[in-house]
Amino acid sequence: MPPPAAATPRRVLVVEDEAAIRELLRLHLELAGFSLEETGDGRHALETARTTPFDLILLDVMLPGLDGVSICRAIRKDGPNQDTPILMLTARDGEADTVLGLESGADDYVSKPFGVRELMARVSALLRRRDRGSERGQPSSGVIQTAQLALDRDRREAAVRGEAIELTRQEFDLLYLLAARPGVVFSRTSLLQQVWSGDTYVTERTVDTVISRLRRKIERDPQDPEMLLTAWGVGYKFTDPAG
Repeated sequence: MPPPAAATPRRVLVVEDEAAIRELLRLHLELAGFSLEETGDGRHALETARTTPFDLILLDVMLPGLDGVSICRAIRKDGPNQDTPILMLTARDGEADTVLGLESGADDYVSKPFGVRELMARVSALLRRRDRGSERGQPSSGVIQTAQLALDRDRREAAVRGEAIELTRQEFDLLYLLAARPGVVFSRTSLLQQVWSGDTYVTERTVDTVISRLRRKIERDPQDPEMLLTAWGVGYKFTDPAG
């Protein structure tokens, strides 16, 4: 599936140490119109990601030099690819490994062996999500606008279906974090680290409590939520339903 139309080819960093898989990725990504840079070494991948902006990063978990989870965490801290979609490639398919990858900052993952059609579909979905975020100016302006929700990070203002609502600091920060990356599942541990990083006397139950309060404030039916959804066994995610 080709990427959305663009004036110049999308740039993709492929980080994979298995030559056969790297060749497969190169073939299909180039056929889809992408421009590639490749490496099979973790440290070289991180150096490249810290100096060169990309539209997408395909990142293997098991790498020589430096593992993919560590690379992902480092990319998310600073640099030109701090907000670049990252798709992890992993030979592991256990729930714990999935959560670890998502907590490190990955946007999605596929397990090896993967189907090329599934991989390309996920690539296209990540780029569409990035494009929608860019059109709305979410990362740079601090304003998130969806069909039902409006958040202004600088003014700390929130509105649902055109009506202003009052949110506590934790409620606003949690909702903004989820809404800024729609479709991405955050574990309770990850949410605690990012929203309550300076608080020591909180537990994962705190996240559930704040989610419950948010649902009462933003959902038409808190018992049947449309925006704040539970990913069973993992955590929570935000979706953008039609108004």
